[in-house]
Amino acid sequence: MRIHIQGWVLMIVVVTASVILQKPKLVTGQARVPAMFVLGDSLVDVGNNNFLQSIARANYLPYGIDLNYRPTGRFCNGLNFVDLLAQLLGISSPPPFADPTTSGFRILGGVNYASAAAGILDESGQHYGERYSLTQQVVNLETTLSQLRTMMSPQNFTDYLSKSLVVLVFGSNDYINNYLLPNLYATSSRFTPPDFAYHVLTQYARQLLTLYSLGLRKVFIPGVAPLGCIPSQRARGVSPPDRCVDGVNQILGSFNQGLRSLVDQLNQRSPGAIYVYGNTYAAVGDILNNPATYGFSVVDRACCGIGRNQGEITCLPMQAPCPNRSQYVFWDAFHPTQTALSILVRRAFYGPPTDAYPVNVQQMTYLR
Repeated sequence: MRIHIQGWVLMIVVVTASVILQKPKLVTGQARVPAMFVLGDSLVDVGNNNFLQSIARANYLPYGIDLNYRPTGRFCNGLNFVDLLAQLLGISSPPPFADPTTSGFRILGGVNYASAAAGILDESGQHYGERYSLTQQVVNLETTLSQLRTMMSPQNFTDYLSKSLVVLVFGSNDYINNYLLPNLYATSSRFTPPDFAYHVLTQYARQLLTLYSLGLRKVFIPGVAPLGCIPSQRARGVSPPDRCVDGVNQILGSFNQGLRSLVDQLNQRSPGAIYVYGNTYAAVGDILNNPATYGFSVVDRACCGIGRNQGEITCLPMQAPCPNRSQYVFWDAFHPTQTALSILVRRAFYGPPTDAYPVNVQQMTYLR
């Protein structure tokens, strides 16, 4: 099994006023990140869907089994990507927006708006019920910023926003819970893979420009992982047992290459801002191609799940998971284990441009 990255290039034209490029200046000293604002899907949801009428929930054991047996709504056995990223940044992981206690001084360190089943497109994941799509998450972010604006002076608020980190983790549901479900969604009959990627990225670009207009200046945007390798896709049985679903992986090339191109354009057109693309596809592919190097022994099935590859039905309440979780890449039918996520986070934070482009997250936090 080898995971290959598609070389398709998709140029996204960002419609915005012509501006003079102003490169961020390098700042010496400690990284200054007063807050982190997280938008995304189940990969970074910390409990928002617990408060929504959704069947996409993880508020039961064995989710959270390695988080002191606390199922918080994280779709993982322990901490998720943004929890681990917050640790590297030396800040607290932001609380979920939907939690009624997320207010007042609790929002000063940032807020997490991520919602399981959410996509860039409003309709993605709608068969799961309520979720905050990217559009709604940006609206929710604006609500938080309105509250924060009343808590500090105008200049302090501007500085606060420019130094804060925004993380967006989107795209997976626009494929696995939209484009790849032709019985529920018509997108695969309306769009070729490159056209669909262009359609999705055009919507993404609009919202990224909105973040800039709000005053946010440091934005980390991971691409989509090789979804053809997750247990739920392997469980379809359309590929040999030792192979990922190559056809699924191939259609992701347009999106990931287009997103990297979009990051280039945003960096050229957004004075004082820095956008970073996370090469999730290559990082996960490296783990799957060289599991022993990272201490993994199981790459083709979930630690918790039912059916072929433990991926036909995802982890059920009180189901007994595998005991050797640190040796599994995948926790359930869709999500990595905490161990796998810790590797991905470190690559994003410390890695070379092949992992995080044009700079890594740590370097981004030193820019102003």
